This record gives sequence, structure tokens and C-alpha cells, in this order.
Amino acid sequence: MTTLHGGELIAQVLKNQGTPYLFTLIGGHISPILVGAKQQGIRVIDVRHEATAVFAADATARLSGAPGVAVVTAGPGVTNTVTAIKNAQVAQSPVILIGGAAPTVLRGRGALQDVAQIPILKSAVKWATSVKRVKDLIPTMEEAFRRAQQGTPGPVFVEIPVDLLYPEQTVRELYHLGKGKSLSQKAINTYMNWHVNKLFAGKNNVHAGATIRIPPPAPDDHKTSQIARRLREAKHPLFIIGSQAVLDVDHIEEVIAAIERIGAPVYLSGMARGLLGRDHPLHMRHKRRQALREADFVLLAGAPCDFRMDYGRHFRRSAFYAAANRSKHDLTMNRKPDVGVLGDPGVFLQMLATHFNSDANRWADWIAHLRERDENRNDEIRRLALEPTGNINPLHLFLELDQLIGPDTILVADGGDFVATAAYILQPSGPLRWLDPGPFGTLGVGAGFALAAKLHRPEADVWIIYGDGSFGYSLIEIDTLYRHELPVTALVGNDASWAQIAREQTPMFGDDVGTVLRHSDYHRAAAGLGAAGFSIADPELVPEILHEALEKTREGRPVVVNAILGKSEFRKGSISM
Repeated sequence: MTTLHGGELIAQVLKNQGTPYLFTLIGGHISPILVGAKQQGIRVIDVRHEATAVFAADATARLSGAPGVAVVTAGPGVTNTVTAIKNAQVAQSPVILIGGAAPTVLRGRGALQDVAQIPILKSAVKWATSVKRVKDLIPTMEEAFRRAQQGTPGPVFVEIPVDLLYPEQTVRELYHLGKGKSLSQKAINTYMNWHVNKLFAGKNNVHAGATIRIPPPAPDDHKTSQIARRLREAKHPLFIIGSQAVLDVDHIEEVIAAIERIGAPVYLSGMARGLLGRDHPLHMRHKRRQALREADFVLLAGAPCDFRMDYGRHFRRSAFYAAANRSKHDLTMNRKPDVGVLGDPGVFLQMLATHFNSDANRWADWIAHLRERDENRNDEIRRLALEPTGNINPLHLFLELDQLIGPDTILVADGGDFVATAAYILQPSGPLRWLDPGPFGTLGVGAGFALAAKLHRPEADVWIIYGDGSFGYSLIEIDTLYRHELPVTALVGNDASWAQIAREQTPMFGDDVGTVLRHSDYHRAAAGLGAAGFSIADPELVPEILHEALEKTREGRPVVVNAILGKSEFRKGSISM
């Protein structure tokens, strides 16, 4: 019987769990895992920074509904992931991070890249553990898949010492057992043999099991009925639907059907953006704060009452407030609902819909009122897009880009002011076609999210919307996209500024310190890494260049469009805390 080394055992688990891609940055502590994964037919995607590997695993989880997996080497390899793994935790993405570690017998003795990793990551993950023996590799990895998906999804961390991954004979040789006959040497040899025997004991008695998929937690039927009764009595209901409503990827169409059957007007946030497609009559996009003040019934389905909801301050006190959320903490955050349902929001909406018959006129006047205000805001944006700003008006740029969005387009958002402006204009064509970092507001997700999107949807046109500040985090990953033949189009909004901060800081304090960048030639830098580069500063050339960039991407090459922006006051006063 062939004896498998630890890296191959982990690869077997990944294969059985349906993991199609393994994201990594190479290191000696983890090489056996990568080799084993490749042998199992898992595509290994090596990136240029460990954070990108975790961002890609995060996006994989969002798009597939199954945990994404990243593996990084010990010490700085693990610590480089902290921001990305925290982003996955806040976004509630099921991610499995595997980290290498120093050999078991050398822990705490100054081995290469030896550091106490679990205390560093413990607050950023649902579960963190260190494997002690080879026979524990399979059950620990399977438990990681289970825990990442249970309840409120999130990241987990599995630390694996390097001597559990290599073949047993190699480990014995690496420990350099001495050949001396002194009592001390004999004692050391005896201990080391005992230690290695313990590491590898029973390794052939454990086998990888079947795919682990945890069904979404079921909401309470009685509480759902209570909410349905109050909703039927409402004159001005409003739904805010967030990322949790699309966690159950396989049943998104049923969630859409439920929303349409109920017929209440909807605002979408986070990963739920695009859920109803473009120009859906129930989907409102503007003036949400004003609508909340007018609503007599507010439902937050998979969206916490956090800063994005102004902490609930704009809900009418007389309004009935309902919430559905997988997280008990998020369910009651900042404002306790009149009725709160602990469970999956997508399943909740489907259950809620069973209490309603389709009736297009149920709230027709209220919907028409909101729709008119939405259209007025769209008209205002179109007028503002015509105003000269010097170089390119960002509103004009996004109106042109919006016309290129097709049924398979995926939009990745990575930036501050430029991305927030895009959110007013760009309309994803369907569910899971908008990827943003989530409420942690992390910069640098762009390349990782985009490479995962292109891997999972190779037929899709993938656009990354970058601010010039955020592009600095991802520029080197153009090399990754080129090497792995993943053509995406990056649109860099280059206003030579950290504009979201500068817009408030400069007038408030009279100082732009720390906010000034340059109109750098990002397209030239990207070309040096294998991309096609375009630069535009003339508004009249925007449609032509965007079309040309998209065609170049479809020919199989990553593209970077460096759009030189004029100064815009469109989002003045919009800073959030």
C-alpha cells in the first residue's frame, strides 16, 4: 500500500470537499500541500502577496457558496493575511486559511519563521487550531470545513507544523539523529525516535470523507407569521436586503421569486446588489435615508443595523421594525427589532412569501412615489455628468461604462470615493455580479476578487473599479493575472488624491497632508507586468477607449485603463464613521 505524506492527505480532503482552486504564495513550510493539490487536479493559483490569496478565497466562497481555501507559509506568510482574514470575518465569508508552522520539536527554540500564530489570528476567525499528529490532519481539515459554514459563516485557521507534511523518512533525516555513543546522544536519539513515532502513529487509519455542506439555519415559523401579519397591515413598507440573503447560492432564484411575490419595495446592499437585475420595478437605488423616514414597516433581511443604516437613527419610531439574520449579535445591533428572526434571511424571505398572493397593486402608490424620486435622482446625475470638471467627469465615465454591462459582467469594487460614486450609477445585471469588500471597508481586494471571479466565471467580462489609492495595493498582481491567463479589465480612477479623505480634511483643517498622490502612469507600470495599458484624459474619448479595452481583454490579456479624473464634489459631506 502506498503511504501518503501529510500534504497529500490534506489534498485528498480538499478534493473530497469539491475545492477547485487553492490560492497561495509559496513557502518551504507548505510545499507538500501544493504538490499534493496539483496531483489531485486542484488548480494552484500562486499570487504575489498572501493577502491576495485570502481575498481570492473569500470571493470564491461568495460566488460558489462553498468555503474558499488559501494556504500560506509560516511566520510572515501568516501575519500578512491578518487584514484579509479579518475582512472575511466581517463580511461573513466561509474561508479556510491553512498556515505552515515550525517543526513540532523546534517550536519556541528560534526555528525559522517560528511565531505564536494562533494568538495573532484568534480574534479574526471563528476557530483556530494547531494539528499535533499526522493522523489528525484529515479530521481537523474536515472540522474546518464544517465550522466555516455553520451558523454565521466565517473564516477558520488551521496551523500545520512542517514535519507533519513531509514523508516520514524525510522528517527523520531532517532531524539529523546523531550517531554518537555517549549517554546524552543516546538519550536524544531515543527521545527523537519516540517523538517521530508519535507524530506518524496511526497515519494510515484515517481516510477523507464525503463533502460537508451545512444547510442554512431555519427561521422560526411563528415569528415569520407575526412579521407577515404586520407587513399586510403596512401602508409604506421597505425592505433592506443584505449579503446574507445570497449566502445560499444554490437557491438565489427562489429568493428572487419570493421578493417578487411579496411585492414590497427593496433596497439592496453588499453582495445582494444586483439580486433583482437591472431596472427592476421593486428595486430602489437612491434616497434610502429619506425612504426610511417615511416607511411604517422596515425589514432588514441579512443586513445589520450598523453605520450603513445610520445605526437605525432614521427609522420612524412608530414604524414596525423586523429583522432576519444568521447572527444573534447582528440581529439586535444598535436597535432591537419588534420581531427578530434568527435564521437564514434567504430562507426567511421564502417563508414570508408563502403568506402572500401575488398582487402588483398591493403598494402601487408607495412604489410609484419612491420610483419617481429615484428617477429624479437619476436625471440629476445625468445632468451633473455633463458638467466640465477638467479631464474626465467620473459620473460621465460610469454612465459610459454602465452601457457596457452585459448579462455576464461581474463588477469588482476596490476603492473609496471612486467606488462609492460608481455605486450610484453602475447596475449589476444579476445576482453575484457585484463584489465589494463588505463593511470592513478594506482596500486591496480588487485583484484577488477579480481572479476568483474570472476562474469561476471564465465567460464573464470582469471589471475592477479601482481608486488610484487602492490600485497601489494590487498593481503587482497584474503579473498574477497575466501568468495565470485570467484577463480582466481594471479601470483606475486617477484623481491624484485620496479624495474621500481630502474632501473633508482640507476644508476642515486647511491642510491636505497625506492625501496627495500623482497622476502616475499606472497603465505603463501595468504594461511592464504583461497587461495592455490605456490612458484617457479627454472625455470625448471615453466610449472609444472603454470599448477598445474590453475587446483587448476578450482577446485574452489583462487590461488597465488609467482614467485621469477631474475634481468632483458629487459626494461632498458623505464621510462615514
